[in-house]
Amino acid sequence: MGFGWQELLIILVIVALIFGTKKLRGIGSDLGGAVKGFKDSISTDEAGEDKPAGDDASVKKESAETETDKPQS
Repeated sequence: MGFGWQELLIILVIVALIFGTKKLRGIGSDLGGAVKGFKDSISTDEAGEDKPAGDDASVKKESAETETDKPQS
């Protein structure tokens, strides 16, 4: 016993009346941005697993050394 297309259409109309189309559009774009960010972080984490753990520490050490070597203005 699921929802038919008629019931879903009625629910959609009621939600649009309550929140308004601009608010729903904003919620949709925020949700899309969140999903995109989540996917990017997952793909970055998967790509980062291929690197040995020692490389991350050396990169952090090198970046800290270069920041201290810069002349301050």
